[in-house]
Amino acid sequence: MAEGVVVVAAEGIKTLGDFIIQQAKFLSGVSYQVELAKVELHLIRGFLRDADARQGEEEVVRVWVKLIRDAAYDLEDVVESFALKVASRRRGGTVKIALKRFASIFNEGVNRYKIGSEIGDIMTKLSHLRSSLQSYNIRQISGGDGVGRVASSFKRQLDRRLTYAHEVESHTVGLEENTDILVKELVREGKRHRVVSIWGMGGSGKTTLAKQVFLQNEVKRHFDCFAWVCISQQWEGKDVLEDIIIKLTSPTADKRREISKMKKDEIAREVFSIQREKRCLVVLDDIWTQEAWHSIKAGFPINEETESRILLTTRKKEVALLASKNDHLHQPRPLDDNQSWELFEKIAMCGSDKTDLEIYAKKRELGKKMLVHCSGLPLAINVLAGLLSRRETIDEWDAVLLNVDVYIMRGINVLEREKTGQECGVSGVLALSYDDLPSHLKLCFLYLAQFPEDDEIRVKRLTQLWIAEGFITSTSEMHVSGEILEELSYSCLVELVERSMVQVVEYGLSGKVKTCGLHDFMRDLCLQKAEEENFLRIINFSTGLVSKTPLIGKVRRLALHLDENVKYDFSIDGRDEHIRSLLYFTPKGFDQKWNKKVMRSVFNDFKLLRVLKFEKIEREFQLPKTIGNLVHLRFLSLKHSAYSGLPSSVSNLVLLQTLDLRYNYYLYEGSCFGRERATRIRNVFWNMEQLRHLYLPWRHYISEQKLSFARLCNLQTLGDLPIEKCELNDLVQLSNLKKISIIVSQPSHLEKFKNMLISRSITYEHLRSLSLKLNRDDNEDIARDIVLRCPYLYKLRLLGKMKEFPEELLGYPKLTKITLVSTELRCDQIDIVKMLPKLRVLYLGRDAFKSKTMVFSPGGFPHLEFLTLSALFMLNEWRVEKEAMPSLQRLHIEWCLQLWEVPDGLQHITTLKELTINVMTSRFCSRVGEEGEDFYKIKHVPSIIITNIQPDYKKDKEPEMEEAAGASRVVANDYEESTVDAPLPPEEKTEEIQAASTP
Repeated sequence: MAEGVVVVAAEGIKTLGDFIIQQAKFLSGVSYQVELAKVELHLIRGFLRDADARQGEEEVVRVWVKLIRDAAYDLEDVVESFALKVASRRRGGTVKIALKRFASIFNEGVNRYKIGSEIGDIMTKLSHLRSSLQSYNIRQISGGDGVGRVASSFKRQLDRRLTYAHEVESHTVGLEENTDILVKELVREGKRHRVVSIWGMGGSGKTTLAKQVFLQNEVKRHFDCFAWVCISQQWEGKDVLEDIIIKLTSPTADKRREISKMKKDEIAREVFSIQREKRCLVVLDDIWTQEAWHSIKAGFPINEETESRILLTTRKKEVALLASKNDHLHQPRPLDDNQSWELFEKIAMCGSDKTDLEIYAKKRELGKKMLVHCSGLPLAINVLAGLLSRRETIDEWDAVLLNVDVYIMRGINVLEREKTGQECGVSGVLALSYDDLPSHLKLCFLYLAQFPEDDEIRVKRLTQLWIAEGFITSTSEMHVSGEILEELSYSCLVELVERSMVQVVEYGLSGKVKTCGLHDFMRDLCLQKAEEENFLRIINFSTGLVSKTPLIGKVRRLALHLDENVKYDFSIDGRDEHIRSLLYFTPKGFDQKWNKKVMRSVFNDFKLLRVLKFEKIEREFQLPKTIGNLVHLRFLSLKHSAYSGLPSSVSNLVLLQTLDLRYNYYLYEGSCFGRERATRIRNVFWNMEQLRHLYLPWRHYISEQKLSFARLCNLQTLGDLPIEKCELNDLVQLSNLKKISIIVSQPSHLEKFKNMLISRSITYEHLRSLSLKLNRDDNEDIARDIVLRCPYLYKLRLLGKMKEFPEELLGYPKLTKITLVSTELRCDQIDIVKMLPKLRVLYLGRDAFKSKTMVFSPGGFPHLEFLTLSALFMLNEWRVEKEAMPSLQRLHIEWCLQLWEVPDGLQHITTLKELTINVMTSRFCSRVGEEGEDFYKIKHVPSIIITNIQPDYKKDKEPEMEEAAGASRVVANDYEESTVDAPLPPEEKTEEIQAASTP
């Protein structure tokens, strides 16, 4: 991981150093020092490739690696601070004010001497450390990251992981169904060569499942010869092929000697021929890399007529996909509660005295409590159960329960662990995956440690954070644009997923990962490695405690997990100047009033901050002017925090890449609908040339002059922009925009914007998401013309009256999601919407169609998967004819209080998996109940959720929303009564398609 830190530091210094060199006439001598620093980091990086892998072997190596890591951070801090001082000088004071706290007067001579001296001291330290590393026989490795290369202790760990077909686990559970599936795939008739892959995270039971398949009688009868080969990370293509041929042919001693003298291509040809002539089953267990597969695939009759088969296990999806192509991929599922207990009981309680019912019952109780920590992972259950099988008394089991996570992660063989420096439990197995990561992915993985347990991490936000931290960098060979950096960052996330280290929670409409998370054990490993590497510090504030937490040592990244019931007194002891990342994680509804000392600390005392996440602070506060001192910030999020406005000093934050100011909360004063607060926004963005994502608060007002975006050439996201409060010429020139949300209150400004687009023949080629909120009726045709300037939209959101739905959208090749609210379209306009070729998600909000009847005709909405009808107050009849919506999976109906029944056509939609009915009349809800007259239409739907049942209203009369109260809930076939307040009808600004994902 230290190598990754050095790479990040070197890249940062390269960019800043180039700037300093350009200013050489002002900074004679400093530019030369910076160049020498870049060279020193380059030299030391090669040694760290070896040293990183040997940290588990020798304590002294761990110490040296830590010192090098800290020195690299210090060097980057010094160069970056000075570069910004230079910038302030050259800009005539734009940033100079912000730097006054740590450089009251810019004295060229003094600062030049100081920076040169500081860089020189750090370089001397790095040079000495490099020499010391050589004295410990740490070699310099050139070239790439050396994926697959491991130190000697790591090799011993791998030797312990070698697998053999004849070694059968004595206890297996829950494999019958999976075994049957894989056996059928392998013995399926056909002459085409097939590769069946099992992939998943370490410890998920891949090898155990492969052995069960390998030993099935049906498999033994079907194939003529067999080979089981454990590839692991220490593979040599010739050795693997030689092993296969020996196991397939059982050669004599003379033949073995002959094989050992053959060249690799000769062995591959021989293996190839055997598999064409006979029915062979070859198991390739624990194959790690695509290179390993490419090295041996010449020995297999791929694309040839043969009945031979390959069964492959891997932790990496990319390897499984490469080998299997269109064949079968299988991922073992976690064991359920019953299966977990069955496996646990077989191992842990096989020797227990079951005649003593009291002791046996107590052990069973303790065992069930401990099993919760295993999360259905077979390896974890085996480790825990094996440990407990050697402990006979209740007291011993109680002792294990107190530290059950530690026992599961670290295993039972303490002497072996102390001897080898390797973990023997779940941690040791999962650590193989971590050690195999290239340096930049180690940084990305460890960054996940700071997110709370069970948190669904939004991938877009995560990739923004990675970029801001400097983990995703350009190379010296090519310039990487901002947009490409986003793609590189996402590809890092995908690689972690495919390495079975990160789990996908939800995919978006475009097929990309929308949210992700960590398996419990992978998170434990992540926390363990982050602590070992001093990568970040997490402070958890426990309920009921008054916390005063000093920081010890150099802390670079700090995550604070807050609690509503804790008073925070975060002490500052002078060492916090090293913090680069400060992330606050608050519970929902966090409304604690912060004392001024804490607030000053956040915006005053962390001068080198690159990342500040200060979200969900609902108690109103003022941002201090000193926020402008945080000139190193790349990422600043105040999302859902009740700040009153932006001070002008925010304009000093010229390095910002992401600025999230979204705020949608209400202040309730008397009315049940509350009173919205507006946030004051100044023209502070004009100088933020690095800005890529700008999210404005939904309710805000612009003070002073209009917002200027002329220099924001990298801007990709612009949210909730009041068009009359910005320079339209700037907006027209933002050619790299991928997402924009525009609020229109004055039609003249929208028309002017439209005319500028047309007259200049401007098309937003990169725009994927467009939202237009029209507050006046006379915007109808103007909005249509603007939509037609965005030909590659994935997502379109229209709020406000339109004369007709643009028919030209039928030719849009990627339009996947549409939201219509208050558009008041004629009923016949649904005929255009239903024919959109790629539409998967449709949200029809309040007065989307001005009609009492809505008809979905045959063949309409061929690819629609998610549909929401919300607050269509005029609608009293909805007809779904046969063959409409053949792909529908989730349907949500709410606040349509004139609608009396679900349509007849629903019974023909066999794909429908979920029906949610919310805030509908008792008559409507009773008709879909099990005894209701409409139940036959929806009885095939696996999940039916009914909430907030309302009293019946007279037809053609829009209900008074304030009267809605009380609720009952029905989930599937289980009835559960609850009493809650009915929610208010959805507001235009907060509507969400809950069944869908955004691209």
